Amino acid sequence: QVQVVESGGGLVQAGGSLRLSCAASGLTVSANNMAWFRHPPEKDREFVALVYSNNGVRHYGETVKGRFTMSRDSGKNTVYLQMNNLKLEDTAVYYCRVKVSDRSEYWGQGTQVTVSS
Repeated sequence: QVQVVESGGGLVQAGGSLRLSCAASGLTVSANNMAWFRHPPEKDREFVALVYSNNGVRHYGETVKGRFTMSRDSGKNTVYLQMNNLKLEDTAVYYCRVKVSDRSEYWGQGTQVTVSS
């Protein structure tokens, strides 16, 4: 059974940092495309970052580029999202997605990140 579990969210002041974790079981993180999305309050879900399984290339959403870094630890079967210089508009529920194929993907339950002024 596949499980995807995010952790590391919390309350942080603007300008601060957080690191989110996404631990997977039942599949291999390095063998699948892994991505982070977020759902800000009263807005649509938006793409944050992804890493391709075949070459490790990473892509970032325009609003987080230069501030967020996605990494992968194959030994721990976990991906991370290091978030620096957080802004009020980064407040959202952050979700991890594992894309196994075009018709198969798994999502975690989300972790809340709240940035205060």
